[in-house]
This record gives sequence, structure tokens and C-alpha cells, in this order.
Amino acid sequence: MSVAAEATLTRDEAFARIRLLRSPNIGPVSYKQLLRRFGTANAALDALPELAARGGAPYRPAPADRIEREIAALRKAGGRYLFHDSVDYPALLAELESPPPILTVRGDTALLERPSVAVVGARNASAAAVKLARDFATALAGQGYVVISGLARGIDAAAHRGALAGMADGGGTVGVIASGIDVSYPPENIELQEEVAREGLLIAEMPPGTEPLARHFPHRNRIIAGLATGTLVVEAAPKSGSLITARLAAEAGREVMAIPGSPLDSRSHGCNQLIRDGAILVQRPEDVVELLLGFTGQPRSTFREQVPVFVGTPDDGTVADESADIATLLTLAPVGVDELIRQSGASAGAVQMALLELELAGRLQRHAAGRVSLLS
Repeated sequence: MSVAAEATLTRDEAFARIRLLRSPNIGPVSYKQLLRRFGTANAALDALPELAARGGAPYRPAPADRIEREIAALRKAGGRYLFHDSVDYPALLAELESPPPILTVRGDTALLERPSVAVVGARNASAAAVKLARDFATALAGQGYVVISGLARGIDAAAHRGALAGMADGGGTVGVIASGIDVSYPPENIELQEEVAREGLLIAEMPPGTEPLARHFPHRNRIIAGLATGTLVVEAAPKSGSLITARLAAEAGREVMAIPGSPLDSRSHGCNQLIRDGAILVQRPEDVVELLLGFTGQPRSTFREQVPVFVGTPDDGTVADESADIATLLTLAPVGVDELIRQSGASAGAVQMALLELELAGRLQRHAAGRVSLLS
């Protein structure tokens, strides 16, 4: 058994990290808190049964043999693990509220250090929009940009193909998929996915062998948005995954751009709505370059979802030895962790420990913007 990891990370600890993340009810937030609280994944694994018992349920971590099979499958697929503290973990992605603790990758991770732009849009795209996406991606790759997309039908596939055509001039392409890295979807993009892995970079958050289920795509979308300085939506319906990606990009403080379309075509309504709500209207690849060149973290787009912020006891994300009694304060309606701290009168660490215990016991659900609720 072998795990690709940084020199400072032993094989045993790398294995334990994978096992910790694959264990029941462990997500990016709880994973990070457990490592901070216990120092190592091995120590965290040992503590899981007691923590879950305090939350009201028995607990068994992921079986070690299942992790051994996963590692073997990843090696067979030609991939490797990328841990959150690896030197080549993408810096922009690490800025997210809950970045993936472990990614699996195939290809050239050096692409993650280059200027990047996400290009997304409709699966059932019009012929004109497909050509636009391909031409924009070719031009952007020719300007040295890495084009990031999700290897779906329509706009995504066109963006990857365009970037591959223009990457000789210094750009490249990164594909982020909602399945395991050894699973190709959709079937017609099998060859394209392989070309992206060979000539660019392929990224997956899900374990090898995982099929692309509907609930995985929002996770995939947050990675696309998090990797890029800006997100360009070429064509999209009002309710689509592309608009989710744009919203996530806005929440991360990145530039959001859209190409306008005909009001007579429902596939353009999402882009037109984005522009109405504050996304930047672009019509040429040069417009994208102008917006992203020298980006300082202050986007010109005003497309935002305002999230109320409670100004009170600072929460540094640490977890205490003792937990607060906050289960009675929780309902099925999401509430901010800072509000729980205020109402309970307990320290931030004690509240975080209580939430961790409830989550491990399968009683808690985490939401965006630091909110939590009971599971029904």
C-alpha cells in the first residue's frame, strides 16, 4: 500500500486522514476541527466513538480495508491524493469557507498556480453558444489562462476543447468532475476526460469508484468556482447548476461575468438575470482578460447574496475539551453558529465541540455561511 503525500506527512498519517474523511458524518468542517483538536488523524480516529456517544449515538469509523481498496483503485487509475496542506494544494481553493480536505488528481498540478477562469453554461446549449464557449476558451488559453470547467455536455465540453486547442500558447485546462476520478461521465465525454487528464489536470473530490449522483454536483460546482479568479457563464437557464457556480464564485469574492443572449431564448434568461443582478456583461475574450488581469480580490461585479453577520464573540474555529448544552437551541431551521454562541453564553470552542458531537452522531446538518440545523 502506498499513499502519495508530502514529505512531512507519514504514510500512516496520510492513510488515517483518508480514513477520517471517509468515516460517517465527517465533512470538511468537522475534519478540520478534529485535526485542530487532536493534532493527528490517528488521534482523531481514536476519539470518534467517544465523541459520537456524547452526541447520543454509537460510532464506527470507516473500515481500514475499504481505504486500502480505495488507494489501490486510485493508483490503478493513475491518480494521487492532494491533501489540504500539500504545497501544491490550490491557494484560491483554500480560501473557501469549507475547502475539500482531500482531492484526487490526475495530470499537471502546476496548472493550479497559473491565472485561471471558469467557463460554465448549459448542457443543452445552442450551437451559437457552444461556438462562443469554444472560441472564448481558445482565446483565453492563448493569453496564458487556465480554463476550468466541469466536463459536462454542452458549454463545459466546448470550453475544454477550446482550451486544449489554445494551450500551446501557455494556457491549459482543468476538469472538475462529480464522480470518482476513475469514472467518466457523460459517456460521450470519455475521450475528452482522458485528454484533459493527459494534457491538463483532472480533479475529483469523491472517492474512486463513486458514480456521479445529483447531490455531488453542487460540491463539484464549489470547486470550480473556488479554483478560478472569475467565473464566466456563457448560456444558462434561470434555474441551473451554472448559476449555482456563479453564486458560489460571488460568495468567494471572485469576479462573475456573463454573456448576454436573446430574451426569446430561455437558455439565455439565466445570463441576462445575472447581468441584471450585478454580474459583468462581457462580449469578447479581451473583456474577460481586462477584468481578471491584476485581480486584487475586489471584483467589479456586484452580484452578491448578502448573508447577515453577527458581530459578537469571535470564533476562531477551535474546539474545547468540554462541550456546551446547545441541542435544545437547535431546530430544523438553520441558525448561525455565532447566534448559538450568543444565546448559550458558552465559549466558541464549547459550542463547536457540541456541534461536532451532534454531527458525528448523525443529528446535525451544516449549511452555507456557518449555519447549522438538526437533521429531520
